[in-house]
Amino acid sequence: MSGNTFGEIFRVTTFGESHGAGLGVIIDGCPAGITVDEEFLQSEMDRRKPGQKGNSVTNRKEDDKAEILSGVFEGKTTGTPIAILIRNSNQHSKDYSNIMDKFRPGHADWTFYKKYGIRDYRGGGRSSGRETCARVAAGAFAKMFLKTMGINVTAWTKKAAGIEITKFDLSQIETNLMRAPDNEAAARMEEKINEIRLSKDSCGGIVECLVTNCPAGLGEPVFDKLDAEIAHAIISIGAVKGIEFGLGFEAADSTGSINNDFMREGPEFESNNAGGILGGISRGDDIIFRAAVKPVPSIFLKQETIDVTGKECDIEIEGRHDVCLCPRIVPVIEAMTAITVADMILRNRSSRV
Repeated sequence: MSGNTFGEIFRVTTFGESHGAGLGVIIDGCPAGITVDEEFLQSEMDRRKPGQKGNSVTNRKEDDKAEILSGVFEGKTTGTPIAILIRNSNQHSKDYSNIMDKFRPGHADWTFYKKYGIRDYRGGGRSSGRETCARVAAGAFAKMFLKTMGINVTAWTKKAAGIEITKFDLSQIETNLMRAPDNEAAARMEEKINEIRLSKDSCGGIVECLVTNCPAGLGEPVFDKLDAEIAHAIISIGAVKGIEFGLGFEAADSTGSINNDFMREGPEFESNNAGGILGGISRGDDIIFRAAVKPVPSIFLKQETIDVTGKECDIEIEGRHDVCLCPRIVPVIEAMTAITVADMILRNRSSRV
């Protein structure tokens, strides 16, 4: 199975399954001398871990303790591979025994089976959202590296269960269960998600991400443009089905005279319809994009599907599943963005004398 490594210089390889002994990540290419804040690392893991409060989150309980096995000495990175292990401790594999021969609609069960001829039906194995805990661990190290340059990555829930924020206060993101910059909208989201949960269904949403203090010049045209690499990173998250930068799809209905971001001395841009990236290269102002998060496919309503023989059948899913992924996917989107920007910074150092 290939495709488990991301990045060219700051390289991240994840491993493990949802119901295996554990998951982990190897980070290769992280510069030496970065101060490692293990409390920050664990706080990032805690933002993503299951079992949090709220109507949207699965009640599976995992500590998600990040164990650093190598690459750190006396509180600093050594420049050698960093290995991090996250052990599983609360698997309920029996919850999946009744669907071991059936494919969940909307999930990767059938495609994994067709590709490999075998699948881990216990929570989906590698296709489970639990794989993202390893990404968040790697993203924490990327954030520590970016912090040395004053670069910050922040994401939030912009919309969930059809309810969109109407206010914007970054200080409120970690003060509500939805990780939205609008506490009032977050409360309405929670109320609607509870209705959906009681009806045994699920819902999606939109997560927005902002990168500040990013220098101009990041991106490797033509195939490794900055927006292309960020898109690769974000779309690689299982639940993400779309991404747009700046004005995004609205640009299709715009004109050049409106869509262009006019420049002034500084340089400064009068607007940010480009999302901070031109020609695949960062231009030195805020990078902003939005990701579409699909509804959780594992729902508790009876559904129609097929089994491993191709015969039509019904499926009723048991176990513990999120209703809306937005609040837990926020730190994952931050992590993948930080990893991408860190990699691009290191690649950019060889672009000219």
